[in-house]
Parts: sequence; structure tokens; C-alpha cells
Amino acid sequence: MRLRAPRNRVPGRAIGWWSVQSALFALPLPLTFAILWASIPPTRELFMWFTLISLVPGLLYMAVMPFWRYRVHRWEVTDEAVYAASGWLWQQWRVVPLSRVQTVDTLRGPLQQLFGLSGISVTTASSSAVHIKGLDQKAGDELVAYLTRATQAVPGDAA
Repeated sequence: MRLRAPRNRVPGRAIGWWSVQSALFALPLPLTFAILWASIPPTRELFMWFTLISLVPGLLYMAVMPFWRYRVHRWEVTDEAVYAASGWLWQQWRVVPLSRVQTVDTLRGPLQQLFGLSGISVTTASSSAVHIKGLDQKAGDELVAYLTRATQAVPGDAA
């Protein structure tokens, strides 16, 4: 098995999915402060600063994270292994030989379904897993079917 970076990118729709996720993470606190700023006159100046202090990093996170994550996330499956690269600040690169694969799961949250995406979790005998997130739903289903067939055909020690 030759170690190298995975070749396939996730679809561009993953940027939209990650953008919505980042907004759901980054905006509740500044919005809460903005509501308090607008509704409690004696503390307006204080809540104005709280709004700005929490909004600026949130907007920066929303502007950078989805595109950076898209740049990093890659995957590939060969006859010998599953390759996955993920993350944005803390990047992870994983390679799992097919002989070590025990389970293959499909993961689809509500936001992923909204964007026509899914994720795959490939679990090994040592209970570590490779996660490939942001796949096209059809490609994800085909990948699960392929991995199921391929892992049954590969002799190994995962059992």
C-alpha cells in the first residue's frame, strides 16, 4: 500500500452545508446581545460592545471555515485502502486498509439532507473510524455498497 494524499474532493454543495453550520454556531450569541441592546435602554452601550465583540470573530469564522474546510476535505477508496483528509485548523489524514474494516455506516443529518449530502463512517477492528463528510448522497450510497463488497472480498484480520 502506497501512502499518499486522497484525490477526490467533496462536492461544492458542502461549502453551503458548512456555511449554514458555521452560522448556527457563530450567530446565536451576537443575536442575543443585539436583542438585549435593542430592548434594555440603560445597558445599551454595554450590549452594543458585547454584540460587536462576539459578532466580529463569528463573521470571520463564517467567512473562512467553509472554504478552508472544502480545500482540505478529500477522500479516496482504492482496492487496498480508504483514504480521508479532513479538518480545517486541526487537519487529519487517515488511511485504513480494507482488511481492517469492520463496519461501514451512512450518516445523514437534516442539514446534509437539505444540501443533498451524506457522510460515511468506516470503522476498523481497533474501533477507530474514518469519516468522509460532505459526499453527494448518491455517491455516498454507491461508496457504501462498494466498500461492503470490497471488504468481504479482501482477506484480513478485521473479524
